[in-house]
Amino acid sequence: MKLSKQFPLNALRVFEAVARHGSFTKAGEELGMTQTAVSYQVKLLEENVGEPLFLRRPRQISLTETAERLAPQVTEAFEMLQLAMAEARGETEVTLQITCLATFASQWLARRVGLFQLDHPNVAVRINTSDTLVDLGREAFDIGIRSGTGEWPGLRAEKLMDVYFTPMLSPALAETIGGVHEPADLLKLRIFDTTDPWWHQWLEAAGVPTSNLKTRATSFYGAQAYEASAAVAGQGVAILTPDFYPDELASGKLIRPFELQCSDGRGYWLAYPENRRNVPKIKAFRNWIMTEMHGSKLPAQ
Repeated sequence: MKLSKQFPLNALRVFEAVARHGSFTKAGEELGMTQTAVSYQVKLLEENVGEPLFLRRPRQISLTETAERLAPQVTEAFEMLQLAMAEARGETEVTLQITCLATFASQWLARRVGLFQLDHPNVAVRINTSDTLVDLGREAFDIGIRSGTGEWPGLRAEKLMDVYFTPMLSPALAETIGGVHEPADLLKLRIFDTTDPWWHQWLEAAGVPTSNLKTRATSFYGAQAYEASAAVAGQGVAILTPDFYPDELASGKLIRPFELQCSDGRGYWLAYPENRRNVPKIKAFRNWIMTEMHGSKLPAQ
């Protein structure tokens, strides 16, 4: 087999980088090649394939339909090659990069991820908390844990949990007004982030007019976990997801005065590029977290 002619490995490597970055220049920077050399390798691959792979426009390139089909398979192939080489060199540790919303990270993942590492001691987990919607196809993250409806083009998304919300506060704060006996009593207290749609939805479901919220000063903490900490400290009423605070509820640090809880149809999802679904570290984490969430071993996908 004449590998150099029948299987243009170098050209495929360059193609993968260009497709991932959407740029000849950035691909060259990653690979230590000039833009001319990158263009030459792409041209060789296009000649091998027999048709164009990129549509070249001023300051912009886009993938052709053929390239859209080819790119995910090439990326997965290089992932597997890198893993095989690491194992051959005896490099047993691999890094799993996770981008995750702060509340899920602090209230669920950080409390349990040690169990995953006990089962997979060769995987070093790195968690980055951010509200930014990271492009998992191009940035240095393997997995994202996101809030939404599970619709992200190019990604496989699997639901981890539905999200419900209800007002929660410290018992000491409730006692300052003689207790919270009906939903309207909440409006006698300081409320965190009155612009949050969750408040409007819950109060309307409870039969309480929301016009009062518009005239109140608001505090914005940036993440539900921070509002929960402030609520524990007795600084105000937060609208929270009870599933994240079982310890605080059990210990009496927080109370939920009403059983009523609402949902806006969103949930937490595990998301990863479709073309990387068979990467071992991603499969291992996916199987672990789905088992933790749903209580039984799920079939690999």
